[in-house]
Amino acid sequence: MNLHRIFAFRELDDEPKPFLDHIEDLRTMLIKMVIVLGLAMTGSFFFRGALTHFLQAPLAAVDIHSAENLQSLGVADSMMISFQLAFYAGLTVSLPFLLFFLTEFILPALTPREREALLPTAVAGFALFLGGVAFAYLVVLPQTLAFFYADARSLGWSPTWTVREYYSFATQFLISFGLAFELPVAVLLLVRIGILDSAKLSKFRAHAVVIILFLAAVITPTTDVITLMLMGGPMYVLYELCVVVARFVERRPESQA
Repeated sequence: MNLHRIFAFRELDDEPKPFLDHIEDLRTMLIKMVIVLGLAMTGSFFFRGALTHFLQAPLAAVDIHSAENLQSLGVADSMMISFQLAFYAGLTVSLPFLLFFLTEFILPALTPREREALLPTAVAGFALFLGGVAFAYLVVLPQTLAFFYADARSLGWSPTWTVREYYSFATQFLISFGLAFELPVAVLLLVRIGILDSAKLSKFRAHAVVIILFLAAVITPTTDVITLMLMGGPMYVLYELCVVVARFVERRPESQA
């Protein structure tokens, strides 16, 4: 397999290509994605100790005893959880490259206007994903853990969580917030290619609130109102930011003319 040929950037050609050539391009893109994701996952696996401490830090901030006494009930929990953490960490680390390969594949099929919007959209999408994960890790996850810990204590229970349950909850929580923060990317991409505009975004603001709350309820791994508000609130703020940015995007071509 010629890795230099596989990882070489495709030349932008607006001429129609045979169907089999598109299949070959798709196969090449998938091979590159698998290789990069596999390398990122392998590297992340060797840092599994650091990853586990990183994810346990919010719990330790709530109760150091609970963090130090997570229960392992499965024989293979250490390896299974390590593989899961390596997958999520590898996916996050390799995401810019995966977006690059995807962009490279779909770029020839786009119009010049769509091509202009694609690269900034990909960069903004990755930055917002990391922002959502950071916000969840630093703000929301510790408060959510503290809420459930205090709620269990109020019932006279001693919270003793298993490693499988805790890491599954924490990773789903962080990924959910990362995905939720992608809302502006989807909205602004639709604005940039002319499907939406600031007037429509302002007109359907009430509908957007309902949709945001629904999405927050679906992707949040918990059912408490506090977490729902902590996710839905920033999403609504981002939506309002989209309205402002949409107005700027609409005026920019006029100012450049």
